[in-house]
Amino acid sequence: MTMPDLNLLITLDVLLTEGSVARAAQRLRLSPSAMSRALARLRETTGDPLLVRAGRGLVPTPRALELRERVSLLVQDAETVLRPATVIDLKTVKRTFTLRTSDGFVENFGPRLVSRVNEAAPGIRLSFMPKTNKDSAPLREGLVDMDTGVIGENTSPELRVRALFRDRFIGVVRQGHPLCQGEITAARFAAGRHIMVSRRNLDKGPVDDALQASGLAREVSIIVGGFSSALALVRETDLIATVPERHTGYLRAGLFSFALPVNIPDITLSMIWHPRQDADPVHQWLRQCLKDVCTDTVTDQSNMI
Repeated sequence: MTMPDLNLLITLDVLLTEGSVARAAQRLRLSPSAMSRALARLRETTGDPLLVRAGRGLVPTPRALELRERVSLLVQDAETVLRPATVIDLKTVKRTFTLRTSDGFVENFGPRLVSRVNEAAPGIRLSFMPKTNKDSAPLREGLVDMDTGVIGENTSPELRVRALFRDRFIGVVRQGHPLCQGEITAARFAAGRHIMVSRRNLDKGPVDDALQASGLAREVSIIVGGFSSALALVRETDLIATVPERHTGYLRAGLFSFALPVNIPDITLSMIWHPRQDADPVHQWLRQCLKDVCTDTVTDQSNMI
């Protein structure tokens, strides 16, 4: 089936509004002959004369009168669709946004984000989903509106990325732990019993690689899937956890944190979204909220140290 020329809708709307080939041609900045040819095409397409001569002028046929309001509404709807998005009244928006985040992110940054969203847009609901892997499929399929995490090889290249903050790994123990006193050397650090944070249940990571480069090895006694679980265990045991500093700022309250005695590369935590939501004004606003909340939280935590 051949698709009709949708540009004819605009021509038909103007012809039916003006009731004159000459005036319609002037309004659309066409020559009278070009408008006459367009009217001929419309007659052929609709199977109706549409405008017929009555004395010196043209009058609409019953079919034209039937179409006039419908065509006008269609053209108005099309213009609205193609017009740039207007300023959104956030107070009237009712939507749910699903954010997939790593363990500890909600506990550390969630309260400020929720407070900010509720104040500006009370009709927006946030749904936080745990990030169990780096698969980009949920973003592509629209199951997730935004992701947070470290960009890796599994991140699809078509996704949009904006950095939130850089972070470094630090060691954490309970107050009163032997590492709270004296210099923390690589040997003392390695000699303790450690918690490994791994979503894939791995028992080795960058810390082990760094220790091995110094001829050392550590004992991993416990493996957990997230930072909040690791820190909960640290509070009640003599275990040592290695966690990202800024990502876990408030979660470490009351614990003893220290710089690692081995070199571990810093990471950059980013927000990630699908290009389909690039121009969505509400999604743009939420992205800026998340960026501001992370910046403010990291700044406050830095001032506390």
